[in-house]
Amino acid sequence: MKVILNGACGRMGRVFQRVFREKCPDDSLIPVDVMGEEGETYRNLTDYDGPADCVVDFSHHSLTPALTAYAAARKLPLVIATTGQTPEELAAIREAAQTVPVLLASNFSLGIVVLTALARQAAKAFPEADIEIVETHHNRKLDVPSGTALTLAKAVQSVRPGSRLVVGRHENGKRDPADIGVHSLRMGNIVGVHEIHICTDTQTLTLRHEAHDRALFAEGALTAAGWILEKEPGLYDMDQVLNDLIQ
Repeated sequence: MKVILNGACGRMGRVFQRVFREKCPDDSLIPVDVMGEEGETYRNLTDYDGPADCVVDFSHHSLTPALTAYAAARKLPLVIATTGQTPEELAAIREAAQTVPVLLASNFSLGIVVLTALARQAAKAFPEADIEIVETHHNRKLDVPSGTALTLAKAVQSVRPGSRLVVGRHENGKRDPADIGVHSLRMGNIVGVHEIHICTDTQTLTLRHEAHDRALFAEGALTAAGWILEKEPGLYDMDQVLNDLIQ
């Protein structure tokens, strides 16, 4: 497999390079990053027009239009591992998915995929419970709340029609039963912790996932890259990857 890695010199890009070389020593990686040193990486995607099987993106969501245009023009499957896309950037992703297979996920941890399914199931089992989501990340993370927390909240909302997403609590007042609270903590070098608290008057169920090493996201993205190679054009997510893996 020959993979173009966009954002190769960022924190996650460097982790992906390490994981790729450990797990795929006989395959090829083409690093691309505007911050890369000359001679070591391609400065822009369009600078590389050689053979490739897919593109994995660990850059920044603002580069989405150029990324999707490149993948569509070259007919290359695309794995997008960034979050925070604007409505316009999401539209560009959907347009590219008409031409090539695109996998977009807020989190590439298979554990988070399982957590999302469990959150949906638990919310359905306890329709009257209060639900609060707490996510904790390192102090350099930009987006609040995390894309994963929003994915978890949407999973809960899918089985709770009429529920309302509340990000943080800024005023005095009684909690509305329709609220799904999302709270963000930023401190230290924490890789990522997501907790879902499902509480009734008589019991509390807490679902928790903790990332110990950023390599788990690179491993998931690498799994997704291998999975998407044979797919038809369309927009995919990690739920579909997991379903194929466990069948």
